[in-house]
Amino acid sequence: MGLMNETHDPALRSWVASAHAAGTDFPLQNLPFASFRRQGSNEAFRGGVAIGDQILDLALAARTGVFTGEAALALQAGAEERLNALMALGPKAWSALRLALSRALREGAAEQTRLADCLVPQAVAEYGVPARIGDYTDFYTSVHHATNIGRQFRPDNPLLPNYKWIPIGYHGRASSIGVSGQAFHRPRGQTLAAGATQPSLEPCQRLDIELELGIFVGTGNPLGEPVPVTEAEDHVFGLCLLNDWSARDIQAWEYQPLGPFLSKNFATTLSPWIVTLEALAPYRVPFERPADDPQPLPYLDSEANRRQGSLDIQLQVALQTPKMRDAGQAGATICRTSYRHAYWTVAQMVAHHTVNGCNLQPGDLFGSGTLSGPTLDQAGALIELTTGGKNPLSLPNGERRTWLEDGDSVVIRGWCEKAGAARIGFGECVGTVLPARS
Repeated sequence: MGLMNETHDPALRSWVASAHAAGTDFPLQNLPFASFRRQGSNEAFRGGVAIGDQILDLALAARTGVFTGEAALALQAGAEERLNALMALGPKAWSALRLALSRALREGAAEQTRLADCLVPQAVAEYGVPARIGDYTDFYTSVHHATNIGRQFRPDNPLLPNYKWIPIGYHGRASSIGVSGQAFHRPRGQTLAAGATQPSLEPCQRLDIELELGIFVGTGNPLGEPVPVTEAEDHVFGLCLLNDWSARDIQAWEYQPLGPFLSKNFATTLSPWIVTLEALAPYRVPFERPADDPQPLPYLDSEANRRQGSLDIQLQVALQTPKMRDAGQAGATICRTSYRHAYWTVAQMVAHHTVNGCNLQPGDLFGSGTLSGPTLDQAGALIELTTGGKNPLSLPNGERRTWLEDGDSVVIRGWCEKAGAARIGFGECVGTVLPARS
């Protein structure tokens, strides 16, 4: 868990000049993976690795024969249309490929002459969902989010008793997961208006965001064989940004007794780049639980998880209205928080998901759940930021928002940054609301 090696050296420099640009998300120390092709082309999607403002085309790189051994096998797997074959190879292969890529992209590398023609500018790329997602599980790992939401419905008992004992999750729908740039129609569903005696089918009026991280499963486990918490991270390929849009008015009517359905299955948006756990090693922090809270049961606990099971990933949400877009204005920041505030870690999610023998498969996706921090300005959903719609947000251009309106775009960004380590970024996760279909 979290081993540092030569690929993390902040002094490393690449022969790709843009990898050294101030504030870049994609220095040599990152090397995240995506599925891409050139915009407007009929090319097949294939795996790529970000370096500066470029993408190393893994299909072209594989044809050069620059790598050998395990790295070459991993490169060939990564060159496929989606990343599932690479994910299935496991951490030893992922690490071998990362090391080979790092060495080949460094200043003075002999591989430069063969790999230079394998670069594609990110500016001309379009992205696909990076893996064939067989199953999607959405967790609920922020105690602050759970408390804020619970307080609106149960002021005297906001947090249900199971929350501090068990990583809460539910199974979502994989087919409606899209990649950054996704635009979707405002969902319709049954709602029960105040004072009404029966529901009606209407477009959602309380459309919301959910600031999350996506966790991609790498190697799976056989049906019936739990994954111990001490081995859980060996089954995780990497992390991306995730917006799990929510229709709060539809959810309020339908969620009892089985939970959300139409209020959640209409769209989920991912960032295209998957940052590997290995790249995030410099940003591990201790997993902290208040001393007077229940401590994790043994199957959710380990010395390594306590010592460095959490990750300090900075997260930001910006909202751009149509008026802002027409005026050439960037979105206004409405939230800033960190993943380190999560109540459950990645390893605990994997261990709990499989403790009953559930089998994970390469490309399965977890959502972390809304990642709200301890103060209201760190809340990752409008239902919290506006206290259930009672306190609209005031935007810098004078507009106000309680819930998302047609044409609104939401931009999620994530990055890790500290002295003595290279800045590691996740790119952007962008989604736009279209009017409901008539």
